[in-house]
Amino acid sequence: MDKILLIDDSIIVGDSLKAILETDYDVTVCHDAESGLENAMSGKYSLILMDIIMPDMDGFTLLKKLQDMILTRYIPIIVVTGLTDIQHEEEALTLGAVDYITKPVIPAILKARINAQLRSFDRQMHYKKLAMVDELTGIANRRRYEEEWRMKWREALRLGIPFSVCIFDIDKFKIYNDSFGHPAGDKVLTSVAKTASSFLHRATDFVGRYGGEEFVAILVGNDAQSSYEYLKMIRQAIENLHIPHNSPVFRWITVSVGGVTVVPKSGDVYDTYLKIADSMLYTAKKSGRNMVVWSDGGKEQWRERE
Repeated sequence: MDKILLIDDSIIVGDSLKAILETDYDVTVCHDAESGLENAMSGKYSLILMDIIMPDMDGFTLLKKLQDMILTRYIPIIVVTGLTDIQHEEEALTLGAVDYITKPVIPAILKARINAQLRSFDRQMHYKKLAMVDELTGIANRRRYEEEWRMKWREALRLGIPFSVCIFDIDKFKIYNDSFGHPAGDKVLTSVAKTASSFLHRATDFVGRYGGEEFVAILVGNDAQSSYEYLKMIRQAIENLHIPHNSPVFRWITVSVGGVTVVPKSGDVYDTYLKIADSMLYTAKKSGRNMVVWSDGGKEQWRERE
């Protein structure tokens, strides 16, 4: 069942709407905007129904907040309200609502409009995913990465939380391709991508194919030390796949990782930190490969081996 979040300060209205919908949908009811926003940020809902007139935070303010956040901006929002004037309807639609229904609702019409939006949302997500997926590995492609880093960077800047970016690539991959052929190399790329994405699966995480044998990952909310430790786990998991290499240096397929963590401030430029991550990757390779080297954006640096 599709999960719907219903936000209405009236207990009577909330219970009434839930009774109409709960045979067809999994409905969660919140009676104030703050708890509604908190629930919406879980990212588990396919649609939000919300009132406009609410205490403390009105529906227009809530709409703005939902549209500003990465985790909620793509969720379709239907306004269900007692406000019948065109001015309020125009404002709600301008702020990002996909539909505007006035109370009292007609159950059959409400369900029809919800179903129409859910179908549209499913199609949108399907085609968006196809356009943003690397065909070989099944993870995000470079185009998706360009979209994600911008959104996550803005989010970290707005909330004042740590932002980490790292680049990793497969050690001596050209030797592997020359020895075993490109079909075998493609399987290695897919295995590495699958392993990395199995760790980086939170809504605040991102992993994508950067190009060739290079991958890029983003974490939001983790400090430098925990990001470094987390990427060490991923590096070790890839080594533990025990895919035989044909390098005089390495027995198994391994990766080198370079990363940086920063709490973005106004005036900071993302590319500055991407270059730091790339220099950490260079250090990892120069120091023997198959290791993680991490920076806090300043003087502090971590590496697995000296």
